[in-house]
Amino acid sequence: MSAALVAGLLAGYGIAMPVGAVATYLVALTARTSLRVGACAALGVATADGLYALISVIGGSALAPIIEPIMLPLRWASAVVLVALACRGAATAIVKYRKRQVTSRVDRELMSPVRAYLGLLGITMMNPITVIYFAALVLAGQGTTPLDHWDKAVFVLAAFVASASWQLLLASGGALLGRVLTGPHGRLCTSLVSGAVIIGLAAHLLVSRS
Repeated sequence: MSAALVAGLLAGYGIAMPVGAVATYLVALTARTSLRVGACAALGVATADGLYALISVIGGSALAPIIEPIMLPLRWASAVVLVALACRGAATAIVKYRKRQVTSRVDRELMSPVRAYLGLLGITMMNPITVIYFAALVLAGQGTTPLDHWDKAVFVLAAFVASASWQLLLASGGALLGRVLTGPHGRLCTSLVSGAVIIGLAAHLLVSRS
């Protein structure tokens, strides 16, 4: 069981730690809203990772060949959603900057914790690489020591906890960034820079084959 725990933690951190478009959006979202909204969004990402870990230990080896033919459409869907979110965030920031509105209160009204959780859950679930990643790890582990039911449960739980801890750390960083950049200029720059980074990472998602 300890081996499954370590494997799950390493797998969770391995899939969560690379900073991509979703992580960038999570930080920017928390900076614009609140730590509560960001924490719920972070748990949405971690839930998706946990679900994919569960899918992989149940039948990841069988699902990987099925998912592979539709990977490109899923990549396109994920990229389109991320670009739309980035453009919407930048446009909203520009409008509020011109009107000199206080952004935090308005953003809290537009983005509830439940909506943030479901939104990030959906975006992360559109990434087919995650299930293939977990499936490969499970298959590699079965090549040495087969996992029983308890080991599988520990692996999935550990992967979720690892992902959640990292995503919550990113959300905390976003909340700190939001407190530092409280002025109109700071929030405008944050939104524009994060939007540009998200669009760039979404484009990279389409051309990446790994």
